[in-house]
Order: sequence, then structure tokens, then C-alpha cells
Amino acid sequence: MGAEQPFPEAEAEASMVVGLQPSAMVDTIALVDSSFLDGIPGERGGSIPVGIEELDYIRRELKEDHGEKTIAGGSVANTIRGLRTSFGITTAIIAAYGDDHQGNLFLNNMSFNGVNLSCLRKKKGHTAQCVCLVDHSGNRTMRPSLSNAVKVQAHELVREDFKGSKWLVLRYAILNLEVIQAAISLAKQEGLLVSLDLASFEMVRKFKPPLMKLLESGNIDLCFANEDEATELLRDEHNADPVAAVEFLAKYCKWAVVTLGHNGCIAKHGKEMVRVPAIGEAKAIDATGAGDLFASGFLYGMVKGLSLEECCKIGACSGGSVTRSLGGEVTLENRQWLYKQMKIRDLHMPDGICE
Repeated sequence: MGAEQPFPEAEAEASMVVGLQPSAMVDTIALVDSSFLDGIPGERGGSIPVGIEELDYIRRELKEDHGEKTIAGGSVANTIRGLRTSFGITTAIIAAYGDDHQGNLFLNNMSFNGVNLSCLRKKKGHTAQCVCLVDHSGNRTMRPSLSNAVKVQAHELVREDFKGSKWLVLRYAILNLEVIQAAISLAKQEGLLVSLDLASFEMVRKFKPPLMKLLESGNIDLCFANEDEATELLRDEHNADPVAAVEFLAKYCKWAVVTLGHNGCIAKHGKEMVRVPAIGEAKAIDATGAGDLFASGFLYGMVKGLSLEECCKIGACSGGSVTRSLGGEVTLENRQWLYKQMKIRDLHMPDGICE
């Protein structure tokens, strides 16, 4: 399963951060060249849902010479797992997994990493899967298969799923809009702050009106977008640079963050705006999970009450740590690299990690 974890398994009591990922997911990550990507429908660098037949086709084409790695995946799962393993924050995940091999893999991986699974639902059917194709520049093209996967439905959520927690972590997805709205409603009844990731430029492009309704509701406290998503959000505006994007998001959210890849990130809270450089970009092997683990570090800073700049710096260290190997899970070696970078910058260390 991997090396020993630095933090013990979470107790069944309320977790500090709870993530909603309606469908548990298993990622297959593989290194590919440009010619392979030429044969895959859709734009490079994005995330486009595919049917199980197309997913199986891609897997068959991969064969066994692409250094494949299979782990529990999904943006929210990556963030929740990173918060627990790298920063010692108690976390839980709300998701449904199938009665299949992939479902057991998801369950075992999240359990091993100390995530509270009391809100996990087992259902008869298939667990969601995703193929993450990584080119030699470290950029990833994702093809998830969700159409026949089991998922948590809006009516299945209860206030007890959120009771005692401080943050709810969400990822925008049009297919999950109803359950996202239900989760936000229940979370707000329990006094939680809500974090939303914009998912992909395709999702923003195709389903911007429902996204704007979510933002305009005033219930999204923290929003994460990467540069492509931010550009898409302001496609119809004359000024679509990252500063304009973060200012746009900050009109609706208390905290707004736009990540800029090798150019770091820019964030705004109230009248304060900060820009922080990337960390570890020179050693990037795979960008899968970089934004998710940036969110882990940023949310750790939020939980600890740190400044906006320090939240961004810890996010940059965390995001940089996961790019140093294949997949959206931080290895023990890269976790040690993360702590070293935090010490160098005199950042707030996780409890139990020697400064």
C-alpha cells in the first residue's frame, strides 16, 4: 500500500473538513507521447467525460508500457487525502462506491491514508473511473467515465454528514449540480464554510450560467480556478487576465484564488491581493493533482487562521510536492520535500512535524 503515514487514522468523530465527491473514482495515470494524444478525441489538457467503451479503448491502447499507476482519485478525494496525510487535518469524504474491484481499491486507499469513511456509501454497481494521460512536459489530459457509475443522490444527504465540521470542499460538475446544491444548503445550516473548485475550462465554457448562479448565491466562501478556467469565465470580457479573474471571483466569494502553473498564484481577500511564485516547477513530472494539492495546503492555512500570503505559499509548496511523481497522491519522499520547503520559508508546520 505504501510507506507508513505520519498521522494516525481519523476517529469517527466530526472531521474538520468534509469533501463531497458524489462518485468515488479510481484514476489510471499513464505517461504518453504526443502521437498517442493525437488519437484521443477532444482538446489536450482538459477533462471530457467519456463512455465506458471509450475508456476501455484508451486502456487497451495504453497496453503495459506507459508506467501506469492506479490509485483512488477525483479532485475532492485528492484534496481531502492531502489535507490528512500531509497536514494532519481530520477529513471525511461523502461519496458512493460500487461493489467492484475499483470500489474496494478506493475504500482501501482512503482508509489507509486516514480519511474518515463514515459518510461513504456502498452501492450495487460500478465505481467511476478516469484515465489521466500525462505527456513528457508533465501536462495531463483527463477522460473520466461517470455515466454508469454509482453516486450519492441529493435526497440521501443528511445534516449529520456535515455536523461539527468547519469546511465543505466541492468541485463544480453539471451532472452533480443537484447534490452540490443540497450539500451547500445542509452545510450552511450547520455553519460550514464552502470551498468550490471550477473543475475544468470545458465545464466553465459549457455550463457557465448554472455556475454563475452558484457564485451569485453568496454561499461559496472560497473559490479556486486555474488560469484556463479563469480565462473561460471572463471569455466575454475585454480584460481577461488573471488579476481581472481573481477580482471577478472576489465579488462573489470571501476568498478567491487563481493558480497560474509555473507562474504561481494570485489570491484576493477583501482589499488584500497577493501573488506568490510556484515552488518545485523545475522538477515537475506530472501536473495531475497539482491544483487539488494546492487546495490542500491553502485550506490547511485557512483552518490554522494563517494570512492570505502564507496560505498561498503553503498551497504552492503542497501543489509542487505532488508534481514530482506520477499521480495525485503525495509520496512519502515528496512529503518530506514539502516539509523542507515549508521550513526554508518559515511557514507554519503541521502539528507533530519537527520544525
